[in-house]
Amino acid sequence: RPADGVRGGGGHVVMERKSTCNSVSQVKAQATEAMAEPAYTVPEFRQRSTEEVEEYQRVSTHVGKGLAAIQEELHRMRMATKAQVDNLAIKREVPATPTLRKVDLYEEGNKLPDFLVALRPHTVWEKTPVKLYCTVHGHPRPVVSWFKDGVPVNPLNAPGKYKIESKYGVHGLIISRSAVSDTAEYSAVASNPFGTATSKATVTVKIALLLHPVPRLTQMHPSKLEVTLLERFSVSFGVEGGSISLACSMVVVPDLPNLPPLAHWYRDDHLMKAGPLAEMKVGGGLARLNLPRLAKDDEGLYTLRIYTKEGTTEHSAYLFVQDAVPSVAGAPGAPMSVKVFDINMDFALVSWKPPNTTNEAAVSGYFVDRLAGSDHWVQCNDTPVKVCKYPVTGLTLGQAVHFRVRAVNSAGISRPSRRSQKVTAADPAESELVNIRGHYDILIRDDDLEGSYVTIPGEPTSVHASEVYQAYVVLSWTPPTPRGRARLWYIIEKVSGTEEWTRINTGVKVQSPRYPIFDLLDGKSYQFRVFSANQFGSSEASAPTGPVQKADEHGVPSTPGQVVATRNTKSSVFVQWEASKVPNSLLGYYIDARPAGSKLWQPCNHKPFRHTRFVVHGLVPGETYVFRVQAVNLFGLSAESQESSPIAVEPALGVEYATPSSPFGITLLSCNGSSMTLAWKSPKHCGGSHVNAYYVDRRNADKLQWKEVNVSAIKERVYTVEGLTEGNFYEFKVQAGNMAGVGVPSEASKPMKCEAWTMAEPGPAFDLSFSEVRSDSLVILWKAPVYTGASAVTGYLVEMAKKGSSDFTAVNQDAVSHRYLQVGGLEAGETYVFRVRSVNADGVGKASQVSEPILAKALPGNPRFLPSSLPAFLPFPTTLFISLFVSFHCIKSYPLLSRLTFTSPDKDDLGRYSVVVTDTDGVSASHTLTEDALNTMLELSHAIRNPIVPLKHGLNYEILEKGHVRFWLQATKLSAAASYRFIVNDKEVTSGEGQKISHDAKTGVIQMTVEHFTRANEGTYTVQIHDGKAKNQTSLVLVGDVFKAALTEAEFQRKEHLRKLGPHFSEYLYFTVAEDCTVLLACKVANVKKETKFTWYKEDEEIVLETAPNAMSGSVALPIPQFSRKDQGVYKATLSDDKGKDTSLFEVSGQVFDDIINAIAKIAGTSASELVLQCTPEGIRLQCYMTYYTEEMKTVWKHRDSKIASSEKMRIGGTAEMAWMQICDPSDKEKGQYTIEISDGVNVYARSFDLSGQEWMLRRLLMTQQNRGRVVGGLPDVVTIMEHKSLSLTCTVWGEPTPEVTWFKNEQEVASCEHTKVTFEGGKFASLVITQVTSDDSGKYSINVRNKYGGEFVEITVSVYRHGEPIPEPKLGQPKTAAPAASKTSTPTPSMKSPTPSMKSPTPSMKSPTPASTPVPKSPTPGPKSPTPTRSVKSPTPTSRFLKSPTPK
Repeated sequence: RPADGVRGGGGHVVMERKSTCNSVSQVKAQATEAMAEPAYTVPEFRQRSTEEVEEYQRVSTHVGKGLAAIQEELHRMRMATKAQVDNLAIKREVPATPTLRKVDLYEEGNKLPDFLVALRPHTVWEKTPVKLYCTVHGHPRPVVSWFKDGVPVNPLNAPGKYKIESKYGVHGLIISRSAVSDTAEYSAVASNPFGTATSKATVTVKIALLLHPVPRLTQMHPSKLEVTLLERFSVSFGVEGGSISLACSMVVVPDLPNLPPLAHWYRDDHLMKAGPLAEMKVGGGLARLNLPRLAKDDEGLYTLRIYTKEGTTEHSAYLFVQDAVPSVAGAPGAPMSVKVFDINMDFALVSWKPPNTTNEAAVSGYFVDRLAGSDHWVQCNDTPVKVCKYPVTGLTLGQAVHFRVRAVNSAGISRPSRRSQKVTAADPAESELVNIRGHYDILIRDDDLEGSYVTIPGEPTSVHASEVYQAYVVLSWTPPTPRGRARLWYIIEKVSGTEEWTRINTGVKVQSPRYPIFDLLDGKSYQFRVFSANQFGSSEASAPTGPVQKADEHGVPSTPGQVVATRNTKSSVFVQWEASKVPNSLLGYYIDARPAGSKLWQPCNHKPFRHTRFVVHGLVPGETYVFRVQAVNLFGLSAESQESSPIAVEPALGVEYATPSSPFGITLLSCNGSSMTLAWKSPKHCGGSHVNAYYVDRRNADKLQWKEVNVSAIKERVYTVEGLTEGNFYEFKVQAGNMAGVGVPSEASKPMKCEAWTMAEPGPAFDLSFSEVRSDSLVILWKAPVYTGASAVTGYLVEMAKKGSSDFTAVNQDAVSHRYLQVGGLEAGETYVFRVRSVNADGVGKASQVSEPILAKALPGNPRFLPSSLPAFLPFPTTLFISLFVSFHCIKSYPLLSRLTFTSPDKDDLGRYSVVVTDTDGVSASHTLTEDALNTMLELSHAIRNPIVPLKHGLNYEILEKGHVRFWLQATKLSAAASYRFIVNDKEVTSGEGQKISHDAKTGVIQMTVEHFTRANEGTYTVQIHDGKAKNQTSLVLVGDVFKAALTEAEFQRKEHLRKLGPHFSEYLYFTVAEDCTVLLACKVANVKKETKFTWYKEDEEIVLETAPNAMSGSVALPIPQFSRKDQGVYKATLSDDKGKDTSLFEVSGQVFDDIINAIAKIAGTSASELVLQCTPEGIRLQCYMTYYTEEMKTVWKHRDSKIASSEKMRIGGTAEMAWMQICDPSDKEKGQYTIEISDGVNVYARSFDLSGQEWMLRRLLMTQQNRGRVVGGLPDVVTIMEHKSLSLTCTVWGEPTPEVTWFKNEQEVASCEHTKVTFEGGKFASLVITQVTSDDSGKYSINVRNKYGGEFVEITVSVYRHGEPIPEPKLGQPKTAAPAASKTSTPTPSMKSPTPSMKSPTPSMKSPTPASTPVPKSPTPGPKSPTPTRSVKSPTPTSRFLKSPTPK
């Protein structure tokens, strides 16, 4: 039910209609669950489809006897599960502390084993379980062993295959997922000191070789399962920001792990969906809803509805969510239920619900915040808005945003509300989705429907004020038609009285057909009109609106009426009130409470509640409270209602659960097309108080939500439901009430069609009842029909049938005029059903509803209704009790438990015992205490007098450090006098060399540690425990594969311990990539000292670094700069000293190599600059600078979204600092957007440049590039030369006009002299000749070539060494060796530098293969035609030669 409440009342008794929630320990107490909605039952007229019938017949034909066997097994499983559920329910009702009494022990004589229930044969399909059970009797108690074809069955030989059970004389062997190999003869051998007995049975496992195989249970629909709810979630309380979990345990038949029941969760009758804020799980006998981040939005009535074979089963309870502690003392609670409506291109309307304020200052306004794309919230309004709705403008088309709201009062600002769902700004009028014949969806844009000649838009229409408040007015209109095939915006004007029209949105381009206006004057009327505009022009003005004046049209709701509080349970009170007479778009009500004598009010609910009755939970038992109510709408809270009368929190009638059971047998008595007259049967149990009220609910048969029919109580069990729609099907349910309150609702009736009755015959009689029930006769009574037909009723005919039969026979041939009839000739012990037909002058009318089954058996001394009964033994070690418990499941809302206890039972106590329940029309139960039951009790007594030591954990083992193996077990409790012993392979072992045995009496742990675990330790381990009279034994079989696994793990741990005694790797080699894209092979070491040697290898060749690795730091890394494919290989790191040695290998290839490249690409892609443009003599070059670039990276160039392949026209290449693409001889075809995409395997980093519309600039830059001064060729990067030799640096330069040439040494200009000669011949050849070089001539030389279009700056490093000194090995940043030239003047010739780094140095370098006399220049240029300068060349060309892609406007 949406809510619980009091409906009606009069005199000194106020009728309550309530539903309280049961605790976990009180599973059956469902009558007063908070605002519960009863289960929805699938209507019976929904028949199986034709396809389902054909499929069923086809499968039945092929499956035959096999399907019957499976169905029989399923039926047996259902019955076993039902018995399990009944036993669980009865066990909960057994009192926890019975009385101790002394008994005499009954000793049973010695007896051979005897099978009371023998094994039975089984024939099953493969992959189905087989369960063999037998019952054995004997004294002493026999031991049962299982055999398969004469071979003992050992579950340890096939873990998970076999399971052996033995409980209370019933022994079982379970074979899971049987196979054909399980076909055999199985035998159970029972033995004790006086003999043995054997029972045998054959198991046959068949393969299903059918054209259409048997449907597997995994193909069942979840609604075919049988589900019984056990423990259910109760009324719960949470706090904002916290978490809570709601769960129900259940029994499912059949219980299939891959087919959980179909469960739906509802909050306030709205279906919930799984997500980050609502985590749902069904399976393993549990349905759970987890709410990880609570907000007040989560408060409400939660319903779990599970679809079952019989329809649905469900449970409901209320969840309360309290306000979190405010950030400022006295600040209000957070708003809730933030929604977004009317979303347009740059406009959205946000609404919310106001918080409850009890002792805080009233809310003075609200701030609305917006979140778009980041974690930074932006406040939308500068001043607080007082109404709970706010228009937000300034959104960006296509941008996703969230909203939240904060409340403000005089103390401060509240915590923010939960943020709204994500919404995206869009133009809803721009396109329309059209469905054609139900098969095709076609997206039609408005622009597509307009002719190409239409450019100027039409005027807007339907201009009106959609939102009018004191704070603002929102104008709305319909977009124009046509639109003009261009982006629209709007111009808004206003006028007041005789004034001129003035523009409102000056400087603001309004793109949505909504616009809020905030600056209107109070008491002044305005008219508005709107123009449409686009890039082609403006439309005519729209028709003006009518006069608009800002004002709050309604205001807060009126004050609720009288508040009445009544008792409910020991911790809750039922509150009802009169609704506000002026609701003004009512959102709900807030209920407050305060203890009598206190001035501080406490909120009872934290989210507006829409109904006028509420169960207030969480109150202090025995405390007296006063209640008040406030109504809520978007303008705020109404004035407080009058306070209720003080009421003490106590259970109704002094009994917490005393409401009646549910009515039943709802039947239709009459219908006139707009109303239906119903009747029902009274509850079977009144709950200890007379039933004096009924309440009816109805719903459409195709809907789930129930509606109340009557507010005031119905005294009789007949009621006419008005206001129905003819032709509709309706379902009804009824609740009964007494002085304790309203009980659980009945099951929903069958769907009934609202169709006027026009037949001449009378309607059905109703309210059939019985009295004077005997074994051969009874008296049936009924009431006259409501619908009499065309004439008066003249008599009645009674029909009867045996239960389960549809063949009714007439009891009386002639109609009787009175409304009762004695029926004789019944068969003793047979169950019958009856129905009655009314007769008038026009014929025989409709039959009444079939009566409840009635057993032809006298009530005195014999039960008409036989509930479950259970003999129970009260386990005390010194005396014996036998108690008979009788639980009456028919009284669901009032648990009745009776107990008869015997002390010192003997054979004189054997016999039948009966119990009769008063005020239930003779309901009784009986139980026969037999000799076998008494013997069972004596066996249990023997078990009590001979107790066992309970164990938490049986014998287990675990592998410790150093390879030690610990065998351990844990008892629930051990005394200080407990003793034990370990037995290994039938030999007792004691603590000594090789093993240590100990125990801890506090924890109950007994353990044995084997220090050196070897093959000799294979076998069976047993621990025997004695503690006073109690004893126990547990064993562990450690053989075969289990032992091998344990031995392998122990040896591994032993080796690990030895390894860690010396220097070792605590973390083996792994790779990381630094921010400069240097790859680091790193590891962590431990137990090292100064003398520990750390060595790097690649492909078993030692890597010598300039700085030796420092193992004492705990971590070591090998840097690999400028990583590429040449660095693939197997790397090894070794640690060694006098304590030992350890090695770690790392292979850089395959997937590892790809992962490194992707890691480099991630850094490079993140650091990539925007594409820049450079003009070259050959054309245009696009360059992207990044931290590091290598050709192994996944890099793609695109032109207009098409991939570019390297060619003569478009060349692709790069250097270590950048990637580039050369466009040779560009033309108009090369216009458009260019993009480079760098992929790291997960993300793609893109940079773009648009070449459109820049031809004149490109030509100018191209001319500048072609005519600027530059070095064409001839100069090396580095030169190494011997003293006293001559060095000639000569190059060819070019430029138009002829450039100027200047030489520099160490950034100082070089003047021409005898030692250093500078020449420039023919405007083409520039030289610098140094005669008799000395060590002073070493340094950095450079040449600057420049004219008016720009120039170039080239550097050369010169290194001079003395005669007789070894030629220095070139390193990074150092020149390579140059041999003495044959002549005085040496002109260096370029040679390529090897890019492979030497692994003996952290700086990439390699020895020159031959001592050449030529310096080595760098050559990063991708092709012979590319004039791109090398890495050592600085280009002083003005920055205008680089162009960034223009940003589109």
